[in-house]
Amino acid sequence: MPIQSTHPDYELYTPSWSRARDVLAGEDAVKAAGERYLRRIQDHDLLDYDKYRARASFYNATARTASGYIGMIFRRAPFVKLPQTPAMDDFSNDTDLLGTTLYGYAKQIVTEVVHVGRAGTLLDWEQTEGRPYASMYRAEDIVNWRVDRVLGRSVPTLIVLAEQVNALGRDEFTPQLMEQRRVLKLVPDGPQYRCEVELWREIPRPGLKPEWMLAERHTPLRRGEPLRQIPFVFHGPRHSRPAVERPPLDDVIAVNLDHYRLDADYKHGIHFTALPTAWVAGFDPKNQLKIGSAIAWTSQDPSARAGYLEYHGHGLESFERALERDERLMALLGSRLLEGQKRVAETAEALAIRQSGEESILANIATTVSEGLTQVLRWAHWWSAEDLPATTQPEDLGDDQLVFELNTDFGITGMTARELHAVVSAWQAGAFSRDTMLELFRKGEILPDGRTNEEEVRLLEKSNDQAAQINS
Repeated sequence: MPIQSTHPDYELYTPSWSRARDVLAGEDAVKAAGERYLRRIQDHDLLDYDKYRARASFYNATARTASGYIGMIFRRAPFVKLPQTPAMDDFSNDTDLLGTTLYGYAKQIVTEVVHVGRAGTLLDWEQTEGRPYASMYRAEDIVNWRVDRVLGRSVPTLIVLAEQVNALGRDEFTPQLMEQRRVLKLVPDGPQYRCEVELWREIPRPGLKPEWMLAERHTPLRRGEPLRQIPFVFHGPRHSRPAVERPPLDDVIAVNLDHYRLDADYKHGIHFTALPTAWVAGFDPKNQLKIGSAIAWTSQDPSARAGYLEYHGHGLESFERALERDERLMALLGSRLLEGQKRVAETAEALAIRQSGEESILANIATTVSEGLTQVLRWAHWWSAEDLPATTQPEDLGDDQLVFELNTDFGITGMTARELHAVVSAWQAGAFSRDTMLELFRKGEILPDGRTNEEEVRLLEKSNDQAAQINS
């Protein structure tokens, strides 16, 4: 199998990813794709097609829906639990060695999963700084993979990542990019397996096809021992396995492009029906007749006539109805993020039932990405911690040590007065701890995000002391 081989699912889903990228990029990208999204009308030459396409308008409901999804997930800050170590502090403040915080990196992953339904994180070790770091890979960059049973578990045994690296250019101001493949694979190592990394680069050959050459091979180590798994985490909308999933916005994208084609035909029809065409009979064909209030047409022929060809365009009403139908369908598929909620009275239970299916899409994405980012944190801590037993693996670290949880509460209303009273009463009755009560207040938007429980208790004690002094 040559190094440039790709997984069958990669070939199957590449058109969907490309279509999603174009639609989310907006009107310029969609129109630049030409006949891929808008076929030319029969007998149109290139100039006619350019005019036909230019008159069309692309209503980017997909990007608006995606922004709504991401905004609802990050409406509240994620809950993060990390060991208080210098390495993890550095990882949280600069996750990818590019200055991206852990919060910013999480937003990049969520954005990719919402847009195309797939992303990946590679964990590696920065030798100079002595700390782990993460690198994000788009769906298009994860070109090949294989899953096998290893020691009683189904794990990835091969992952091939497409990269571009800087090569020597003509000068320091003219960079030259070279295609590279990073191959991560598990190979037998006695009774165990170890991770090996190979770097293959595409070498141009004048007059011949480029040739792929092995440039480097190394074995990542932790405390002098090889890694027993590939340090790569897959991110998807429903699971964190290597299998490719359908993009969450695929249905919205399909209707959005249909709306674009309908709009092109509608504008094309308006162009020809909204402009009356003058006609004359009995006038000298050599005369150049101009139209205007200050110009008169004269003829020596008493039977001369003039008028306008006008089309009523009643057939365009069907396009208008079809456009409105697509807009309603996009609003429905986009979980009603494109239109306002109903103004009629609606009970809380009815509202929850109506929106449960819509929010489940967001909840699945938030929960799955949270699981994947928790795995990333486990890998980072496992690789950097010196107090862990040598036999410990990343999956052995529990939620009591490392957790990353994105918001899954997409309601826009906070805790009501009745709910507040019920929580306080339950705490007073000993049903749960004070920390649990404060956490419920935080989720109910009673307490501001970022304020710890200890800070809230100190503020409460200070307030009580001030009240006591006033009363005395």
